[in-house]
Amino acid sequence: MAYTINDDCISCGACPGECPTDAISEGNGKYTIDADKCIDCGACAPTCPVEAIKG
Repeated sequence: MAYTINDDCISCGACPGECPTDAISEGNGKYTIDADKCIDCGACAPTCPVEAIKG
Protein backbone atom coordinates (compact mmCIF):
# COMPACT_ATOMS: atom_id res chain seq x y z
CA MET A 1 0.00 0.00 0.00
CA ALA A 2 1.38 3.39 -0.98
CA TYR A 3 2.04 6.14 1.50
CA THR A 4 -0.37 9.09 1.55
CA ILE A 5 -0.19 12.71 2.64
CA ASN A 6 -3.15 13.97 4.64
CA ASP A 7 -4.60 17.47 4.96
CA ASP A 8 -2.18 18.33 7.78
CA CYS A 9 0.46 18.96 5.07
CA ILE A 10 1.88 22.48 5.25
CA SER A 11 3.64 22.30 1.85
CA CYS A 12 7.06 22.80 3.41
CA GLY A 13 8.84 20.87 0.65
CA ALA A 14 10.83 18.56 2.91
CA CYS A 15 9.56 15.27 1.48
CA PRO A 16 10.00 15.34 -2.33
CA GLY A 17 13.78 15.26 -2.17
CA GLU A 18 13.73 12.11 -0.06
CA CYS A 19 11.61 10.07 -2.46
CA PRO A 20 13.77 7.70 -4.56
CA THR A 21 11.05 7.29 -7.20
CA ASP A 22 9.95 10.93 -7.54
CA ALA A 23 6.44 9.94 -6.48
CA ILE A 24 5.83 13.14 -4.49
CA SER A 25 4.66 16.31 -6.20
CA GLU A 26 3.11 19.58 -5.17
CA GLY A 27 -0.65 19.48 -5.46
CA ASN A 28 -3.42 21.93 -4.70
CA GLY A 29 -2.44 23.32 -1.29
CA LYS A 30 -0.50 20.23 -0.24
CA TYR A 31 1.91 17.64 -1.57
CA THR A 32 0.60 14.37 -3.00
CA ILE A 33 2.06 10.90 -3.52
CA ASP A 34 1.50 9.05 -6.79
CA ALA A 35 0.44 5.57 -5.65
CA ASP A 36 1.66 4.02 -8.90
CA LYS A 37 5.21 5.32 -8.31
CA CYS A 38 5.37 4.83 -4.51
CA ILE A 39 7.38 1.74 -3.53
CA ASP A 40 6.32 1.92 0.14
CA CYS A 41 9.88 2.54 1.36
CA GLY A 42 8.90 5.15 3.97
CA ALA A 43 11.87 7.45 3.31
CA CYS A 44 9.57 10.47 3.15
CA ALA A 45 7.69 10.01 6.43
CA PRO A 46 10.45 10.98 8.90
CA THR A 47 11.10 14.24 7.03
CA CYS A 48 7.60 15.60 7.63
CA PRO A 49 7.57 18.12 10.50
CA VAL A 50 3.80 17.77 11.01
CA GLU A 51 3.57 13.97 10.54
CA ALA A 52 1.20 14.32 7.57
CA ILE A 53 2.68 11.31 5.73
CA LYS A 54 1.09 7.99 6.61
CA GLY A 55 1.85 4.47 5.47
